[in-house]
Formats: sequence, structure tokens, C-alpha cells
Amino acid sequence: MFLLMLAVFVIGYGFIVFEHINHINKAAIALLIGSLTWAIYAIGGSGVLELGFSSAWQNYLASAHGTVNIHQFITHHQLYHHLSEISSILFFLMGAMTIVELVDRYQGFRVITTKINSSSAVKLLWIISGLTFLMSAVLDNLTTTIVIITVLRKLLTQKDNRWIFASMVVVSANAGGAWSPIGDVTTIMLWIGSQVTAAHIITAVILPSLVNVIVSTFLFSLLVKGQTIRPVLPENETREFTTFQERVFMLVVGTLALISVPIFKTITHLPPYLGMLLGLAVLWIMTDRYLKNRSAEDKRTLTVTAVIKTIDIPTVLFFLGILSAVSALQSAGHLDLMAQFMDEKVKNIYVIDMIIGVVSSIVDNVPLVAASMGMYQIAGAEAAGYLGNFVQDGNFWSFLAYCAGTGGSILIIGSAAGVAAMGLEKIDFMWYLKKVSVIALAGYMAGALTFYLQTMI
Repeated sequence: MFLLMLAVFVIGYGFIVFEHINHINKAAIALLIGSLTWAIYAIGGSGVLELGFSSAWQNYLASAHGTVNIHQFITHHQLYHHLSEISSILFFLMGAMTIVELVDRYQGFRVITTKINSSSAVKLLWIISGLTFLMSAVLDNLTTTIVIITVLRKLLTQKDNRWIFASMVVVSANAGGAWSPIGDVTTIMLWIGSQVTAAHIITAVILPSLVNVIVSTFLFSLLVKGQTIRPVLPENETREFTTFQERVFMLVVGTLALISVPIFKTITHLPPYLGMLLGLAVLWIMTDRYLKNRSAEDKRTLTVTAVIKTIDIPTVLFFLGILSAVSALQSAGHLDLMAQFMDEKVKNIYVIDMIIGVVSSIVDNVPLVAASMGMYQIAGAEAAGYLGNFVQDGNFWSFLAYCAGTGGSILIIGSAAGVAAMGLEKIDFMWYLKKVSVIALAGYMAGALTFYLQTMI
């Protein structure tokens, strides 16, 4: 049963990676492997736990008083424990996605994008790169990629140029999201899990991320030249159905709602998802009151109720399934076994993190970070002899945030931002591999070297 759980996860993940070939939505496969791994674990729990790989089971035995029940340990102690952690991530994402979509629905991002008027390809590349880097630190990198690529369609005509720009957006969005506690799903996971604090992750990872995007953008600038040609947009894309004041107001309020989440957590010490839901509630009340005397058409378009129907629920379900599967492997001891292997064979935390980052270009970084959080638990740091690296804000966690956040840029399928760009612009996998992978790898290595030198100073 122990090996069967692993086989289900590996085979299922193979279907997820090759979604573009089998045409089965990755959310469906993720939910399948999440459910199956827990089902196999529940059925064969006795044999799995008798192998002695699960640290969670050993801790449970050490703290138990009287008779222990394996079924109760799996279904109540472990399943409900992991479900609470997964739910906090999902509620956070759903709140953030709704706020961002609401701002976009009010055309709030036009306040920024209408300022972009350069016709020089190289200059425009640097402007878009910097804008993407900053936006993805406040928004998530997936949403930023979608917004910026939508803008690029209004700025660029040639397909080759758009592909280069879109690829640069993927690299910049991933780098920008890595250093912000609300910018990337993996950094959000580490922050919510208390592996890092908001202030530390910003100060520790912003410079490596900045070096990454500067090196990458410089190399991208060698691929473009001359002037850009703007397409002629149809009338329905140029029509403005909100006033300038409404756009500015919604952009400011929405941004404040997102930025206030780390402040909320610092003041109250409550989980970040509550701060995100608080911000959403405030926006919901404000927009409902504002729209009370507006037309029925405006209400169908601009209310939070209308926006919620358009958020990417399959992505949320994908995270639910994959995190459930990873939590089953963590509880059963697979990740403890992997951690032991890495400690014995690799040992160097920087090498471990860099391997995780490169692997995240093939395998989604969400389960990799979830696996790392399960392999190296904060509570066991002192006993394992890694006090300085695995405690909260230790070098391992900070470097993991950088590597997992930016390593996925090496391949187009390695990050949510890359998959979105691939879908929106129909970017060819092999084109990205030939043109962009080396650039993304160079930026990744430059940022990693910067982090290492930073820790040595």
C-alpha cells in the first residue's frame, strides 16, 4: 500500500504534466489522486504505518495515553489537521482572486496600462518587465500574467515579439511573486505555514529576485529591436464603461485590501485568509451600496456576486486535490523518507533548494513546496541539528521561496504563469525551450548566487 500510494501520485502527476496531450483537465486528475491516496492510506494504514517511516505516527504514539487507534489517527487526527491547513490556503486564494477580478471588472488596471506609450521595443520590454515585477508582488503572479498579456495584445502586432514579451512576463511575474508574502502561491504557503514571516521574506529574497529579473530582461532585450507596431483595436475594446474616478478608486481600495493582509496578520496573529476575507467583505459592502441606484446591467457586471461566478474555480480545485495528495504522502511517511535521503546524499541546503527549483520547472512548484514543508518541519529542526536553517525565517525556507518561485520559469509548463501565457498566446513548448529556457536559467542562477553571497555577508 505504501508503494501503491506513491504510484498513484506519480502516474496521476504524469497525466497532469501532459494535460495538453491527454486533454483531461488537471483539476480532475488532482482531485482523483488526492482522494485515492487517502483512500489507499485508510484501507492499508496498519501496514503503511508499521514500516516506521511516518514521523507523525511516531509523535502520535509518543503523546498518546492508553490504546491507540490507527483508523482514528488517519481519519481524524491527520485528515482533519491537513484539511484545515489546505482550507486556509484555498480561502486565501479565492478571496484574493475575487478582489483582483473585481478591480479588473471596474477597469482599474487601465489607470496603469494607459500610461504605457513607448514605441521602442527594448524600452517597452524594460517597462513591462518592471511593471510585471512590481504588480506580481501585490497581486499573484498568475493574475499579473493574464493582465499584462492582455495589455500586450493592445501594444504589439507581431507574433514573435508578443511571444518574447509574454515569456519575459512569465519570468518577471515569477520573480516578483517570490519575494512577496502575497505574490506567489508557494510563498503564501510558507508564510501561512509560519516557515517565514512577511518582513523577513521581503528583505531576504527581494534582491535575488531583482537580480534575476534584471539579468533575464537584459538577455531578452538582445532578442528584440526596432519599433513596435500597435494593432488597430475594435470599438468594443476601446469603449470605457466606468469613469476615471471609479477606476482610480477601485484600484486604490483593492490594492489596499491586498496589502493590508500582512498587517492584519501581524496585529492579530490570526491566519492571513481571515484578513483577505475581511478585505473582500469591505469591498463587497462598498460596491453593493455604491451600485444600489445603478442600472440592472451595471449590477449584473460590477457586483461581487457577478465577479465570484467568473473566478477560476478549477485552479482552486487543482490545489485542493494536489495538496490533499501531498498531505497523504506526508502523513504516511513518504516525505520523511525523502528528507532522510536528501540529508544523507545531498546535505547542503542550498543545493537541495536549487534542485527543488529546477525540478519545479517540470513538476508544479505547489506540491514540491508542500512536500518540503512536510519533509522539514520547524518543530523538528533543533532535534535534526539544523537550528539555524530550518527554524522560522531560516535560510532553507527563504531560499526555497526564491527557488520554487523562480525555477518554474525554466520551462513554459513549470509555473501557473507559464501555463497561462502558453494558453493565451499559444506559445510552442519547443520554441520556449530553445529561446527562453537558457535565459530563465541564467536569471535563476544569478539570483541564487546573489542569495548565497547575501547570506555570507
